[in-house]
Amino acid sequence: MKSDKISEAVVRRLPVYLRYLNELHLREVATVSSQELGQKLDLNPAQIRKDLAYFGDFGRKGIGYDVSYLIEKIRHILKLDQQINVVLVGAGNLGHALSNYNAFLKDNMKIVAIFDAYTPKVGTKINNLVVQSMEELTATIKEFGIRIGIITVPDVEAQDVADKLISSGIEAILNFAPTILKAPPHIRIHTADFTTDLQSLAYYLDNGKEDADHDEA
Repeated sequence: MKSDKISEAVVRRLPVYLRYLNELHLREVATVSSQELGQKLDLNPAQIRKDLAYFGDFGRKGIGYDVSYLIEKIRHILKLDQQINVVLVGAGNLGHALSNYNAFLKDNMKIVAIFDAYTPKVGTKINNLVVQSMEELTATIKEFGIRIGIITVPDVEAQDVADKLISSGIEAILNFAPTILKAPPHIRIHTADFTTDLQSLAYYLDNGKEDADHDEA
C-alpha cells in the first residue's frame, strides 16, 4: 500500500469494483480493462486505476486486470478474506430483514448475535439466532470477537446503544437510525439514512420536464 491515508471515497468504491468483478467471474471473464470497468460503473477509467494503485500494481499494460486475482486482492484489502462477526441491536422489522438477508455471507461477514431491549422480543428467534437481552451485550461481543455493530433502533435510543456498543469493544457501526451519532475519533460510523435519500430523490422528479418548459419559454 502506497499510503496509509486512503480517502473514504476510495474505500467506498472498492466494494463497487468487487461486485462487478464477481459478476465477470461468474461469466468466466478472465481479464478486464479499466476502460471496461469505467463504462460499466460510470466512472473515469483513470480514477479506477488511481484507486487500485493506492494498494498495489495489479494491472498489466495492454492486458488489463486479471479478474480472479483482483477479486482476491480487493477481498484482502477489505478484510473479507477473514470472518468478520457482526452484532445487530434492534429486533424490529428492519432488524428482521437484515438478519434474514444472506447476500453478505459469501463475503465472510456474519451477524452472529441479535439484541433488543424490549423484553417480549428476548428469547424469540430470527434466522436461527435467539434475540438476547442488552445485559448480555458486552459478554457476547467479547466471546465472539465482534468488531462491527448494526443499529436498527428508534432514533431516541440510538446514541445510548452506540455508547454501549463502543464501550463493549465495537470498532465500527452501521447506523440505520435517522440521527447523527457521536463517537470517539477512532470509531468509524456509517449512516444509512433512507429518509434523506428519498427526500433528495424527490428533488429530481419532473426536473427533465421543467428544463424542457424553461427551454420553450
